[in-house]
Amino acid sequence: MMFVNNEQIQQGSWQAFERLISRLATAEGFSGARVVGQSNDHGADIIANRNGVRWLFQAKHWGKPVGVSVIDETLKAAQIYKARIPVIVASNGFDSKAIEHQRYLLGQGIPLQLWDVDTLISHAEKLGSNVPNKYEPREYQEKAIQGIVNAFVNDKMKAMAVMATGLGKTFVAAESIRRIGGLKPGMRVLVLAHTNPLIYQLERSFWPFMTKYQTSVIWNGYEEPSAFQLENSDYVFACVNTVSDYIARTESLPHFDAIVVDECHHAGSSMYRKIFDFTRAGQYNGPFLLGLTATPWRPDEIDISNFFGETVVCIDMVEGLKKGFLSNVDYRMYTDNINWDALANLDGQSFTPKQINKTLFIEQWDDSVVYELQKTWHEQAKPRAIVFCGTIDHANIMCTKLNALGFCNAAAIYSNSGNGYSMSQFEKNKILTDFADGTINVVCTVDIFNEGIDVPDVNILVFQRVTHSRRIFIQQLGRGLRISADKDKVIVLDFVSDIRRFAAGIELKDGLSKGTKQATRISLPNKVTFKKVTGEDPNTEQFLRLWLEDIAAIEDAGENSSVLKFPPTFKDSKK
Repeated sequence: MMFVNNEQIQQGSWQAFERLISRLATAEGFSGARVVGQSNDHGADIIANRNGVRWLFQAKHWGKPVGVSVIDETLKAAQIYKARIPVIVASNGFDSKAIEHQRYLLGQGIPLQLWDVDTLISHAEKLGSNVPNKYEPREYQEKAIQGIVNAFVNDKMKAMAVMATGLGKTFVAAESIRRIGGLKPGMRVLVLAHTNPLIYQLERSFWPFMTKYQTSVIWNGYEEPSAFQLENSDYVFACVNTVSDYIARTESLPHFDAIVVDECHHAGSSMYRKIFDFTRAGQYNGPFLLGLTATPWRPDEIDISNFFGETVVCIDMVEGLKKGFLSNVDYRMYTDNINWDALANLDGQSFTPKQINKTLFIEQWDDSVVYELQKTWHEQAKPRAIVFCGTIDHANIMCTKLNALGFCNAAAIYSNSGNGYSMSQFEKNKILTDFADGTINVVCTVDIFNEGIDVPDVNILVFQRVTHSRRIFIQQLGRGLRISADKDKVIVLDFVSDIRRFAAGIELKDGLSKGTKQATRISLPNKVTFKKVTGEDPNTEQFLRLWLEDIAAIEDAGENSSVLKFPPTFKDSKK
């Protein structure tokens, strides 16, 4: 039975109906298919592009036929979203007046399409019998895939892939599970993550690796599949707390042949352990356990290899850059806001990061950042930028300043609310859709684009947000490291006022300068420079190298750790 069938549609939720349409559009060759339907969605549920034309799908999972009023709502939505092709998809068809009105609109040159379940099934029947994925694994991805499959074949029962953001760890996982499924027909897979956005993204990422005869469901706090769906779907994408709570309440769980854990550095929590213990995941007669992460560090020092066993591949960001697996990086670390005169106010032989940051750095300097981004803008043929801000107020201020200069079209985006600001899911999805299309080419973000957001065309990153998490910093930097067709490098403008960020910059520069084997992709050299807005600043780098006694220790240091020491020659070094 195909993933598009009348029973699946009628028994499923309205959310599942929207995702089914998105999956079908993706399989048919649409790009950027995004579910935007939420409360107050202004009449749009799915946005997708085909041959440069934006389509808008309005999904109605109703128990009755759709009437004319929905047509009017959909046409208004098409104007709001600037979509040329409006489509209404109805689980129970259309009444006679709606069909008559469509004929009138077509006569007026308005290309409204009406799809019922039979239309959906007809589209699905025309799909090929193979998976729709069109991308061949890169050499390093193929080695990782073979390592995971071999772990399964040799009954090792578990494996872990550590791959920097941008290297395609989800691609590796999905292709590995697809190949394992060829060895074990009818295999059922549970995919776990710690947040709902990640769960939805993972399902989208796995779709291209499923045949049209394989089904998937979401299981989280918003969607509750039936017992039949949980026991019979080929793929279940679930939030870890939902599964853990279900086990605690029912002392049961449907059988799965494999469990995939994304962002598995979170797996030390009690919720994951409850699932692993109950299913015997990674153990003899339990499901095969696969862990994926870009950042394996945990603040509680739990060794996640105890859960996932042998690491079949481990490629960090520096290795990915040096070997050409990631986009070349031109990292510019600005030092203008260092207040050298404040050094006289620091006493003693050792200093904490908190003390240094409070004394040494001046406040935010938004105007210089905006003008520096404007200068950098013209260095990229098709500029697309993310500006990481510290607060919602700051994101809105930066957005206003950028738009006032007129060189770009910027929008602020955030997931939380505060200080009188709030952003609906509709607003966020519209911005993300416009950003993907290039209608918006700068997003000023507070708490989005850390984990699990794929934006391969981004070629400028601006850091203004202080983060004391090495993991978050690496994930943010990774937003710009994905390779894409029209991109030869990502330019990073780092204005963060934090001594640990300078340590991270020096560590990255040193890592890139160490000897390596011949790169697999010859292109522009990666580089890290310390500079002021007026030019390079090698003296500050020299001073910082003398000052930061143990680079690695400083980058991981806590606020009050005494690890920073002035060298005896610091007065002469800064001149």
